Amino acid sequence: MQNTVTPTHCPYCALQCGMNLTPAADGTVEVGERADFPVNRGALCGKGRTAPQVLASGARLTSPLVRSDGGELVPAGWDEALDRIAGGLARTRAERGADAVGVFGGGGLTNEKAYALGKFARVVLGTSQIDYNGRFCMSSAAAAGTKAFGLDRGLPFPLEDIPRTGCVILVGSNPAETMPPSLRYFTELRENGGTLIVVDPRRTRTAEQADLHLAPRPGTDLALALGMLHLVVAEGRVDERYVEERTAGWEEARAAAMAHWPEYVERITGVSVPELREAVRLFCAPEAAMVLTARGPEQQAKGTDTVGAWINLCLATGRAGRPLSGYGCLTGQGNGQGGREHGQKADQLPGYRRLTDPAARLHVAGVWGVDPDSLPGPGRSAYELLDALGTDVRALLLMGSNPVVSAPRAAHVEERIRSLDFLAVCDVVLSETAALADVVLPVTQWAEETGTTTNLEGRVLLRRRAVTPPDGVRGDLEVLHGLADRLGVEKGFPTEPEEVFEELRRASAGGPADYSGIDYRRLGEGNGVFWPCPAPGADGPPHPGTPRLFLDRFATGDGRARFAAVAHRPSAEEPDEAYPVLLTTGRVLAQYQSGAQTRRVAELNNAAPGPFVELHPRLAARLGAAEGDPLAVVSRRGRAVAPARITTGIRPDTVFMPFHWPGEGRANTLTNPALDPTSRMPEFKVCAVRVEVAR
Repeated sequence: MQNTVTPTHCPYCALQCGMNLTPAADGTVEVGERADFPVNRGALCGKGRTAPQVLASGARLTSPLVRSDGGELVPAGWDEALDRIAGGLARTRAERGADAVGVFGGGGLTNEKAYALGKFARVVLGTSQIDYNGRFCMSSAAAAGTKAFGLDRGLPFPLEDIPRTGCVILVGSNPAETMPPSLRYFTELRENGGTLIVVDPRRTRTAEQADLHLAPRPGTDLALALGMLHLVVAEGRVDERYVEERTAGWEEARAAAMAHWPEYVERITGVSVPELREAVRLFCAPEAAMVLTARGPEQQAKGTDTVGAWINLCLATGRAGRPLSGYGCLTGQGNGQGGREHGQKADQLPGYRRLTDPAARLHVAGVWGVDPDSLPGPGRSAYELLDALGTDVRALLLMGSNPVVSAPRAAHVEERIRSLDFLAVCDVVLSETAALADVVLPVTQWAEETGTTTNLEGRVLLRRRAVTPPDGVRGDLEVLHGLADRLGVEKGFPTEPEEVFEELRRASAGGPADYSGIDYRRLGEGNGVFWPCPAPGADGPPHPGTPRLFLDRFATGDGRARFAAVAHRPSAEEPDEAYPVLLTTGRVLAQYQSGAQTRRVAELNNAAPGPFVELHPRLAARLGAAEGDPLAVVSRRGRAVAPARITTGIRPDTVFMPFHWPGEGRANTLTNPALDPTSRMPEFKVCAVRVEVAR
C-alpha cells in the first residue's frame, strides 16, 4: 500500500475538502493537495492537514473495552463486547419496553452508517427513541427552509456562485475559523466588486474582512432581520412582481415587519439606524444577492422564526429561486446534511421522508421488508432524549457523538448518562462520554473505510479507504450487523458500504432527498453529484443532479415560496440583576466540535491549548480583571472557569467561550437547553451569566 495515492475527503467540517492520502513505510500518512476538487481547490486548514495523526494507534482505541466488576474499563474480545451490548439492550427492552432503549447518532457518520443506524433502531430495536447531534447544528434552518421552500438543503446553490453574486449577508458565521478554505469565496466576492455584510456580536476574523460589520446584542437577530425588511418596504425596495408571482403570505409578513421600525430595532439590537439603512442599501443595490446563516441565529429558542425572517428578506427583494441569489445555511458537521436525510432524526425516514406520512412508511417498509405498522412513530428530539436518560430511557447505544461536552446544560446531561442502566459507545477515541460506558467499541475512521457523505452544498461524495485499520478495530456497519444478528435479525444489515448505499438509493427514491440516480461508479468518476438525482427511466440518460434548486418553482404544492409572519420576542433567558451579562459560545480555528479528536493532535493543542473567556476592556475594568486572570462564569445551570482574554472585538455586555473542552472550562455547563418549539434546537447562543474573578 506504500506510495499509493488515494483521493478522498477530510473528516471534519461540511466543506468535505478534497485531499490526497499517501501511506508511508513508517506508518504515517502524508496529506497532499487535491486541486481538482472544486470546493477547496487544494486548500486545507490545520485540522485537515493533521487529520491522519488521529489514525495513529497511540491516539485512538484499538480494542473493545468492557466495565469490570471493579468498575474499570478493561480490554475484551469482540464477541464478549457485542454479547454484552446485545444482552443489555435486549434485557432493557424485555423489562421496560422498546422505547426504554435509545439510540443517539452523529453528524460525522457516513450516509451508509446513518441509514443503517436509523434502520437498526426501528427494525431491530423497535424504538422511536433515536436522534442525533445534528439537531444541535442546523435544525432551525432546516425547519425554516422547509416551511418557506418546501425542501431543506443547506445551500440550494454551489459555493462557486458566491463570488459571482453582488452582496452576501453572512449571519452568525465565522468561516475564517470554522471552515477556512471557504473564506476565499468571500474574498473573491469582494475582489469582483461585491460586498460582504457580517452580522456577529464579535469582531471575528471573518468580520474583519467585511465591508460592513453589524454587531447586534446576542439573541436579537430576529429583530434585526425584521428591521431591515421594514426599511425595504418603507424605501420602496420590494420586488412586487416577484412577490405576486412566486410567493404567498406576504401581507401577513409585511404587517409583522412594519411593527419593527428602525429606532425600535436599534434599541433592541444595539445596531444603529444608519447601519441598518446602509445594510439595506448594500443588499438591494446589486441585481443578485444572498443571505447565508449559521449557528448564530439558528441556535436560539426562536431560531426557526429568526431564519424565517432572513428568508423573508430574500423573498421580498426577489432574491430566492433566481440565479446567483437566495438563502442558504452553512452546515457545520461533516455529514450534517446527509445525516439528517436518511433516518437519524426522530421524525424522519430515509430520503428526507416524514415518519408520519403513511405513503413514506409504506415505501420504506417495503424496502426493508417489514410491515409499515411495525415502524414506531416519532420520538424525542436530541436534548429531550438526553434529558430522559435514566428515567424513561434506560439503555443507550451511542455512535459518533460526545454529549458530555457538546450538549447544553452539560453537567445535567452527564448526570443523566451516569444514571443509565446500560450505555454502549462506538467511537474512535475514548471520549468523555465513552469513558462512562459499560462497553466501548473501537471503530474505523474516515481514511480506514469507504462511504459517502453529503456536503453543505448537497453534493454527494465518495470518501475512499486509503489505509488499513489496526487489528482489533471494526467498522460501524460490522457492529450493527453483529448486534442485529444477536438480537434475532439475521438479514438486512450488510457490512459492505456499497451494498448499504444501493439499499439507501431504493429507500430514498421518490423522496425529497432522492439519491436513486447516484451510485458508487458515478461518484468515483467525478467530483460528486448534487441531490435530488432521481433514477432515469428505462431508456433515459442519467439524471445530471441538481446543483441549483428552485429556479423554476419552489418545492411546495403550488410552487410558491411561503413568507413567515414572525415578530421579535426576548430570548428564553434575559440578563437580570443576578446574572447581568450575556454569554455566547462558538468554535476556534484549531479545534473541532467537542474536541474529542482534535485535542489529541499536538500541533492543534499548541495553537489552542484550552478554553478562555473573551470579554471587553470595559467589563474587565469593572471586574478588576487582567489578561489571563482566571474568570468564573456562572449561570443558573453551573459554573465554568477559564482565563480572561480581553479584546475590543466583543460587545461590552457579552462574553464569549469556545465549547471544545471538558472539565472546569466546559462552556456547555452554562448553556440553556430552552428549545425552539418547531426545530427543538437548544438555545446555545445566548444565556444570562455573571462573571467574577476566580480568586
